[in-house]
Amino acid sequence: MVVPDKSKLYTVDEFEQFIARPENSDRYFELINGEIVEKVPTELHGYISVNVTTELRIWIKKTGKGRVVVEVRHQNPGDRYNARQPDISYYADASRPIVEKGAVYQMPDLAIEIKSPDDSYKKLREKADYYLEHGTKVVWLIYPEKRWVEVLTLADFHIARAGEILDGGDLLPGFSMKVDDIFAG
Repeated sequence: MVVPDKSKLYTVDEFEQFIARPENSDRYFELINGEIVEKVPTELHGYISVNVTTELRIWIKKTGKGRVVVEVRHQNPGDRYNARQPDISYYADASRPIVEKGAVYQMPDLAIEIKSPDDSYKKLREKADYYLEHGTKVVWLIYPEKRWVEVLTLADFHIARAGEILDGGDLLPGFSMKVDDIFAG
């Protein structure tokens, strides 16, 4: 297994070469400020991802609005040191052709990150800041151990807790999901 050199800052081009290696074909990586970071989701992480994605997909089928995807890499044109991969991404405009190889060259309208055991709160908030600064309208940070969701925009921040309803706001009008259902078994 090849491990990235932690003393080096990688560009997007070098990152693309790294992830194209055969030994990396079944692994998930992000490029964060020039550092190659491996994502290792847990079963709980995947379970929560399915719960949220399913509800978003049901809403999309009802409304005909948007597209939801999981574990898709995004690059902001002109940023040579970041290739971000939210756990779940939603695009309000589904008319853009689906990218079949490589990164999507825009940030999602909604980026969702699920805290893994090795994630820090600070790193998740830094990810949220990056998405919002580069065009994402809303970020949901899901915290399994606290059973809540931080909802962030450039202008606002609030927490939806267990027993409450997470709504889609202006981006997903009419979407709602019980916070408890995000974590339900």
